[in-house]
Parts: sequence; C-alpha cells; structure tokens
Amino acid sequence: MTDIANQILEWTYIVIGCQFLHTAYCSCKDKTNPVRFGTAGFWTLLGISFIGGSYLPSLYIGAIVVILALLTLFKQVRIGSLPTVDEVKANIEAKRLKNKIFIPVMLMALIALVLAKVIPEFSKISISLATLLATISLLLITKSHPKSLLSENNRMVQQVSTSGIVPQLLGALGAIFTVAGVGDLISHLISDFVPSGGRFMGVLAYVLGMVLFSMIMGNAFAAFTVITAGVGVPFVFSLGANPIIASALAMTAGCCGTLLTPMAANFNTLPVALLDMKNPNGVIKAQVGVAIVMIILHVFLMYFLAF
Repeated sequence: MTDIANQILEWTYIVIGCQFLHTAYCSCKDKTNPVRFGTAGFWTLLGISFIGGSYLPSLYIGAIVVILALLTLFKQVRIGSLPTVDEVKANIEAKRLKNKIFIPVMLMALIALVLAKVIPEFSKISISLATLLATISLLLITKSHPKSLLSENNRMVQQVSTSGIVPQLLGALGAIFTVAGVGDLISHLISDFVPSGGRFMGVLAYVLGMVLFSMIMGNAFAAFTVITAGVGVPFVFSLGANPIIASALAMTAGCCGTLLTPMAANFNTLPVALLDMKNPNGVIKAQVGVAIVMIILHVFLMYFLAF
C-alpha cells in the first residue's frame, strides 16, 4: 500500500506541474502582457520543478528556485488578460445551485478524513484523491464541461501569482533554520529573560515565540520546529508540561500569528488577490482583534492544561 501511495503522490505532483505548464502556455500567448515571456518562464520552471523534482539533481532545483526569485524581484511576472466573468450567467447559476456549490468542498474534507483514518498508508495522498473525487462531483453538480477546468485553473494560478509558492519556500526556510541552529540561538537569548523554573514565563515565551516567528516566516509549521527546539523543550517541556498538549497549543498559537502578517500568503494575500480587494492589508485588519484574543487564551490554556 505504501508503494501505491508513493506512486499516486508522484503522479499528483506531475498533474500539478502540468497545470503550471498550461498557465505558462496561456501566458506566452497573451500579447497584452508586456512581460509575457518572463511570466511564461516563471510558470514553466515551477512546472518543471514539480514534474521533475524526484529526478532532477538538487543543484538544478536550487538553480530553478533562484531564477524564480530573480524573475519575481525584477517584476517579470504579471497577471495577464483573463477571461471576463459573465455576471448575468453567474447570478443565474448561483440561484440555481444555491448551497449545492459547497458540496464538493465538504466532500473533499470528508473523503480526505475517512481515507486517512481507514487507510493510514494513504494519509499523505488523502487530499489528492479527495480533490479528484470532489472535482468530479463539481462537474456533475454544475454540469460543466471538463475543459472549463483548464481556463479556471489558469485564472486562479495567475490571480494568486507568485505568492502561491511562498508557503513552500517558508517551509524550506524553517528546515534550514533548524539545521543552522537557530533554535539553539533563540534558547540562549530567551534564557536571559525567562527565570529558571518559571512556568508562566516559559509558556508566555513559547506562545509569543510561535506567534512572532510565524509572523516572520508566514508559516506556523516552519516556525514550530525552531521555536519548540529553542523554547518549548528547555522552558516548558522540561518543567513537566505534557508535550502533546503543549505542542498542539503551540501550533495553533502560531496560526494566530499567521493572521497578523502579509507573509502568510495563503491566509492573507490569496483572498486579496481572488476578491480583488483594494486594501492589500484588509484581511489582516479584519483579523487583528480575533487574533489578539486567541493569543491571550492560548497562554492560559497552555498554562492550565499542559501542566
């Protein structure tokens, strides 16, 4: 089963890569985009990295990442002309479908959960299989032609633009920070402020450390290994805290931090792009109050539940 799961996972990456290549093709044909070749090159290289990631040498993948960064730095990636949405048709379809449009989304979550629970070996591909089945259900519910998936894929990829790969880059950065010993450095810095044996201060440092580092990196997963190694283990776990409870709360505390930063592209930049919001920080402003309350609650929850 594990071998089958690995093969399906590999094909998932290939399909995603092909999606990026299709966007590259559409970008290259778009003569209204003054940097269409740079845009097409960006999506082509990203597609190649997904398709050939298991086969290309690490040096080549590293070179691709550097080129992607340079294309972004020099503003060679832009959103081209996208098909206009027929507002009249969209309103008619909205009235016809009503809440049925949410069925594929709920179905995807349910199938992924069931697959991960029933077949543990399929946990890493449960979302891939669930997405496939949810997409089929979407086509059946909306009575759309499968060809429409291509144009909508191109629309979403271009609207999200380069921010779509930020989570991957930040996740890799977290691994690099851990190997580089950033966690140990943070531990030494925190030891000057957190008294030995002070549970509350240790918990406060752990929660705030996750929040701040998640804000910097835009990703709670990337921050977790660094902050847990540098703060959680020496200042919380060592004092008798339940590592399972404390770790779970630390992760969700980090998610509170992602609500407060533009670095969290999937939370805060993606909605701005998809909804065409005028204020690039509009999503963050709407979340500040809730995030602060949740951060305070995390401190007390960890202090009273983990010990």
